[in-house]
Amino acid sequence: MDKMEGNTYTKSVNFSNNGKRYNTFAYYLKTLYGQRIQKVTVDAGFTCPNRDATVAKGGCIYCNNESFNPRYNSPVKPIKQQIDEGIRFLKNRYNVDKFFVYFQPYSNTYAPLDTLKRLYEEALSHPQVIGLTIGTRPDCIDKDKLNYIESLVDASYDITVEYGLESISDATLIRINRGHDVKAYESALEMTKERDIKVCTHIIIGFPWEDKSLWLQTADWLSKKSTDFLKIHQLHVVRDTPLAAMYQKQPFRLLEPDEYLQLLVQFLERLNPGIVIQRLFGEAPKDILIAPQWQVRSQELVQQLDNLMEERQTWQGRLHRA
Repeated sequence: MDKMEGNTYTKSVNFSNNGKRYNTFAYYLKTLYGQRIQKVTVDAGFTCPNRDATVAKGGCIYCNNESFNPRYNSPVKPIKQQIDEGIRFLKNRYNVDKFFVYFQPYSNTYAPLDTLKRLYEEALSHPQVIGLTIGTRPDCIDKDKLNYIESLVDASYDITVEYGLESISDATLIRINRGHDVKAYESALEMTKERDIKVCTHIIIGFPWEDKSLWLQTADWLSKKSTDFLKIHQLHVVRDTPLAAMYQKQPFRLLEPDEYLQLLVQFLERLNPGIVIQRLFGEAPKDILIAPQWQVRSQELVQQLDNLMEERQTWQGRLHRA
């Protein structure tokens, strides 16, 4: 029987984690590097195949990149300038000296390979950069691109490819105008892990036509996949999106903070303890956020989650069975 001794999950993963009861990215990095590593985001001017009519038009119905793109980013600035400005900001805030460059807005493998090489290598040439996180879609990757990314790993750079899955329901992926299906994610994941490249999977919880049963099933489903990292984001309705137009025409129900926290506890209990959690909560700028208006910061929610898991004497993977 699995057991918890203090904060240590004794089956497969050490959860000392500075008191956390789930497998945190901060602890993972500290274990691997002995220090904090920060991500500095850059905007390289990419787009997506569901925006330029290659597979669809209009993009995902919830997507406004201003909701997560730092204000200092701009595709008109050279990559090196964005990195320098981001590092100055992050150094003052976190007192760190090593960084991953995060190619985040839109689909950052959606370009010819020569373009990707130029952009990635410009980022890696910075003396304080030790690796990349490449945010993309599972239908924007191929063997040639992965072979090149593998060569960066072989050169001792720390590289993660972050795939937006968003939902394990094909019906949802159609409804949000995602432009790919679940099988595309599974194929991309298999190709990527064949090359021993690290993968982060991104999902969204809270689509109003989905329910708790599907979200908990998602934890079980992901537990059987070879993803290294997971990002979870509660659904936001932000300005200048089709979802905002839908909400303003006929408001729909969104998760409340306590409801989301309760769900996260159950989700984490079912999740493979080897999956490292990079994010559990998202925040959007107040000037573009329409709903939900939670009036609580992510740091407070993290503390509430920690308290709730402590009260219940539970942990990531408690109900997971391989």
